[in-house]
Amino acid sequence: MLLLTSEVQIEATNAINQMYNFQFPEAEREFNYLKVKHPDHPLPDFLLGLVQWWKIVPNTQNEVYDERLIEYMDRSISKAEKIWDDTENPEAAFFMAAAYGFKGRLHAERKHWARATLAAKSALKYLEYSREFADFSPELMFGDGLYNYYYHFIKQNFKLLRPVLWLFPKANKQQGIEQLEKVSYQAFYTRTEARYFLLQIYAMENMTEKSYELAKYTHQNFPENPFFERYHARAAFMLGKLDEAMQISKSILDKIDKHQVGYEGVSGRYASYILGYYQLYIFRNPAEAKIYFKKCMDFSVQTGSLESGYYWASVLGLARISFQEGDYDAAVDHCKEVMDKADKKTSQYTEAKKLLSEAKKARRKKK
Repeated sequence: MLLLTSEVQIEATNAINQMYNFQFPEAEREFNYLKVKHPDHPLPDFLLGLVQWWKIVPNTQNEVYDERLIEYMDRSISKAEKIWDDTENPEAAFFMAAAYGFKGRLHAERKHWARATLAAKSALKYLEYSREFADFSPELMFGDGLYNYYYHFIKQNFKLLRPVLWLFPKANKQQGIEQLEKVSYQAFYTRTEARYFLLQIYAMENMTEKSYELAKYTHQNFPENPFFERYHARAAFMLGKLDEAMQISKSILDKIDKHQVGYEGVSGRYASYILGYYQLYIFRNPAEAKIYFKKCMDFSVQTGSLESGYYWASVLGLARISFQEGDYDAAVDHCKEVMDKADKKTSQYTEAKKLLSEAKKARRKKK
């Protein structure tokens, strides 16, 4: 039971923390050292695969690291299968469940639904086998929690995939959240992974206070992690913590300017919109707001995120600034852009429609 060996946990702790703090070369060096010491165990390859996953996390559209992630997870599965065939050690089943789970997560991100379904089925099968590993129950709860929550998330948000859910057992959404919360403070290896998913779940479920507390905590623990930092900025912004949200947003943009590892357009989109919003609506400084809104739009173009709410809110912000400055032609153009491409159910579409009418009236009067 290598996972429960205190020596291995001590050796792995520093490297795992380095990984979550985006110090990838240092983490990979430690994980490769573990691989030299334990060449036939699935743990080192799994952790090296996890490093690839966290290289993807800041912008999940980035496919550069996909192949290496799959390779490491396949190696982990292969080594775990050999141990399982020889001894039926439940620790091996845990690694197969975890590695298949991450493969499924990546395939789902790439919309490879057949592969994602097969990986999920395998992950669940081995999760059942690993339940004999009672001493490792907090880690096992991670898989249960994800399954219980995302079963319902898929059911609600992906109509085409609903028939596939007949292949899987029923799930309990609230139980899933509670399980992930327990993992987030009881587990060793999956603690931070649970927090990563909880941040997204809290945001989707409008649990803003919980999102803020968790984002602040994870950002403080891993200050160079762009995902945790941007969620801290977002949650502070949602709760009206102006100084905090501004400070973090400026930190993000500064790290992007310095080309710091992991800091790129997705985080920039969050940060620049927050700063633009404050400049326009709080400080009444349209010149500064215009700079940040244009930055947000540029980051959106870089990351192929022209359908994001931040992009359309930035275009709408520019429309309002143009209206205030008496440039009604520009205001009309910006409003039309929002109305042509944004979802009609969004607040941005509704506000653009109203402002378009006002801008046209003002333009007629001006003539």
